Amino acid sequence: MTANGATKDENIRLNIDSLISKEVNFMETIFAYLPPRTNSPAGDPPPGLRAAIQPCLSVAEWPTGAGSPALTDYTAREDATAVSRLRQAGAALVGLTRSSEFGFGLDGSQAGMAVRSGAADLELVIDLTGESRLAAARAGICGFKPSWGIVSRYGLIGLIPSMECCGVLAGDVPPIREFLRAAAGPDERDFSLPDEETLDFSGGRIDAGETTVGVVTEALDSLTPEARGAFADSLSALTAAGFTLREVSIPDFPLFSLVHQIVGAVEASSSAGRYDSVRYGRRAAGAKNWNEMYLLSRGAAFGTLLKSYLFQGAFFQFQAYGAYDNACHLRARLLAAMATATAQADFLVLPGENPSAPATAVTPEDIYAQFSFTAFANVTGQPALYLPPPTGEARPGWQLTGPRRSDARLLAVGEYLQGIRQGGK
Repeated sequence: MTANGATKDENIRLNIDSLISKEVNFMETIFAYLPPRTNSPAGDPPPGLRAAIQPCLSVAEWPTGAGSPALTDYTAREDATAVSRLRQAGAALVGLTRSSEFGFGLDGSQAGMAVRSGAADLELVIDLTGESRLAAARAGICGFKPSWGIVSRYGLIGLIPSMECCGVLAGDVPPIREFLRAAAGPDERDFSLPDEETLDFSGGRIDAGETTVGVVTEALDSLTPEARGAFADSLSALTAAGFTLREVSIPDFPLFSLVHQIVGAVEASSSAGRYDSVRYGRRAAGAKNWNEMYLLSRGAAFGTLLKSYLFQGAFFQFQAYGAYDNACHLRARLLAAMATATAQADFLVLPGENPSAPATAVTPEDIYAQFSFTAFANVTGQPALYLPPPTGEARPGWQLTGPRRSDARLLAVGEYLQGIRQGGK
């Protein structure tokens, strides 16, 4: 709670509403790039969904700098697969949103603001640690992280290959489903995609009386008594609608963030090695030799927060490899634990945000405090959906998850629950 009695997220949303109401350069606060206006008649609606794109996804002939000094003035030569398939489905691209560096965390990001302001129907973002869900929670909209491997990562400028994916933000569930219907499926340009059948996103029927909701008890342990009570009270809407609630235990749940931080930092350190000013990245001026050029360019390529994260990765990679190896083995154990948990219920529900986390991230530890409830899905590769509370209410939002490749059913459940929370069912 803040001095005025509101939560941090409520204050964030109030500030957003204030900016929207003023309408003073608001588009410039959201977008890093707006395409030239078309010659279509004024007032004509776009041919399909209006999509905003985070500059961590390549858009042909648009500046695509991923929010990093390393890629200043970089212009993409072709669309990311997710972007091209969205275009093919008839979507209109309205601009590039402002982004944190390589999408890591939310500081400097405007993810969710284009949807909340009505400037776009959906936004594509990179989800490394849970950014699509925490951004949705702060904006009061829906955020979805798909299962790893169902949407091509070709053209995505990221840091953590084994955990990152293309996340989606929207005001409600149907636009998310429409994006996945267009974008999911094999891509010969992405060799990391598993050889699996394309999921069917045509929708589905939910019978509340035959659906069990698992509440992850250990996910609530870090909440204050007040926050835990508020979350528990919010779940009464599920039982009132006919769902069966069941406690589900994942004793090692706090270790998801630790595993993500160690494995993610190592992968990020390795991935960022490409920005050496020779292969990729802006070259610093004034160097007298190759070694000096490399040092100067790398020093100027990244912000302080990301540098700290990359230093951690280099440490685990070269000085404490045993910790990295242990984290990889622990990741396998956590995957098994999550598989056991998701087998006990049709889907799981847990908070989407940590109200005790610092509002601004100064260190990687701050990042992981902010994303303590979301990192699990990136570690395991399973889908996760954030649903906001009903409009105008201070109740907590819900984060829903299920086994990997349960994306279609999870969205169906989410749409059903959204209808309940908004009083539509």
